[in-house]
Formats: sequence, C-alpha cells, structure tokens
Amino acid sequence: MGNVLDSPYIHLDRPPLSEAALSRALIRPGSLWRRISVVERTGSTNADLGVAVRQCAPEGTVLIAEAQFAGRGRLGRMWAAPSRSGLTFSFVLRPEVAPIKFGWLSLLAGLAAASAVGRLAEVDVRLKWPNDLLIGERKLAGVLAERVDNAVIIGIGLNVSVRREELPVDRATSLIIENAACLDRNELLQAVLGEIERRYRDWVACQGDADEGGLRAAYLASCATIGQEIRVELPGERLLTGIATGVDEAGHLLVRTEDGRHVLSAGEVVHVRRR
Repeated sequence: MGNVLDSPYIHLDRPPLSEAALSRALIRPGSLWRRISVVERTGSTNADLGVAVRQCAPEGTVLIAEAQFAGRGRLGRMWAAPSRSGLTFSFVLRPEVAPIKFGWLSLLAGLAAASAVGRLAEVDVRLKWPNDLLIGERKLAGVLAERVDNAVIIGIGLNVSVRREELPVDRATSLIIENAACLDRNELLQAVLGEIERRYRDWVACQGDADEGGLRAAYLASCATIGQEIRVELPGERLLTGIATGVDEAGHLLVRTEDGRHVLSAGEVVHVRRR
C-alpha cells in the first residue's frame, strides 16, 4: 500500500486532472489535438516535448504536469507552484506557414488563453506584451514558446488555486485570489485548448497573416501594454523608456521615445505607474 501522503486526494480542493476526460473532450476526428498525457511530476513539459519532437511527435501532442520542478519562464527564469494548484502544460505545433511568421504563435497562445479564461472564469484578463496574462497589474499566467527543428513548442503556466502565501513573487495572482467563477482545471484547460485550436486554424488558413485573420486587431484590443508608458529591460542591461504605441506585422512591440521610434522583438516590459 502506497504512502498516504502521495495520494492525489489529500487536498480535496485540488483534485487531479483527468487524462481520460480531457482526451474524450478534445480528441475527435479532424481535431488539432492528437495525444493528451497527464503526468504527476516532471522537470519541464517544454523540455520533455523537445525530446518528443526529435522523435517525431505529431502536431497536437499535449503534455500536462501536475507539478514541475524545473519549469522555466521567459528570460530563463524559474517558475514553480504547488502540485495541482494550476495548469502547467505544453503542446506541439507544426505550422505549414513561413517560419518568419512563427513569432506570432506565442502571442496567439497568450491571446487565446486570456480570452478563454476571461470568459469561463468571469475575470478581466489582459495581456502584457508579448504574452503574460494579467489581472490588473498582477501576473496570472505566462507563455513560453520554443523552436525545435521545424516545430514550435508552447508552454503555458496558469495559477488557479495558488493561495496568496504560495505565490512565487509578489506581483502575481491566481484565479482563487481573484474570486473567479470557475476553478475547475479540467474545464479551464478544455476551454483554453479549444480557443487555441480555433485561433491557430484561422492563422494557418491565412498563411500566418496576422492582419487578414484579425489576429493583430484582437491582440491589440486585449493588450494592456499599448498606450502605456513603459520601461523595457533589453539584452545587455540596457533600459528603454517610452510609450508603447502598437505591434507591427511581425508582432514586435513599437515604442515611441524622445529620440524616435523603436521596434522591439524581445525585452522585459514594466508598466510604469503614473502618479
């Protein structure tokens, strides 16, 4: 008999995900999603799928971990949360569009997650460029996209039942803290993956043209960064301060400063609070 401390039912307010239920709901003829796996614990779902991609994992492979011990956020930062307190998952995409368009995929995933969570949980979720999900100015979720061979692996970490004292950083939040209408992780994951599939199919049908499919317009409407005074931490310990004015056709951030306009493909954005 196993150790009772290892039982997934110790914390009844954090029930385990159901691989069978998720597969029944999401895998169907013609669906993007082909294979859904739930594991109790792993280092990094992105890293695990990186190995799977090199072994020819098909598009639509999804890996979900109840807990990660080597999860990474943007800029190589570590990311961690208590077991079964959130959604930690990655998936494989193999888009048949020009690779120069791939940069939109992380923005697409962030937009889809924000739309689905906002609708189901009845909370006002906004985006911080490029793909952090915010409630107010607190981070609810993050997205990490990585290119592996001819595939793109996208990982999402969403705080669901993380309590305030369990938050990894001060400027973070969770759905339970925000009194969300839905805390059911199975329902939330189905909604997010469903929205990702819908937006991804539209984007591929337009050959990755973010304007033709309405992706850029939808992203701009959901992005809290646009119109804000921001500070951007750039590679090489450089700082840039200005007004975020939009995103270009490649998803790069446009920033107006005293010395002109800048186009940023990377950087850590901080929304500057006005007095």
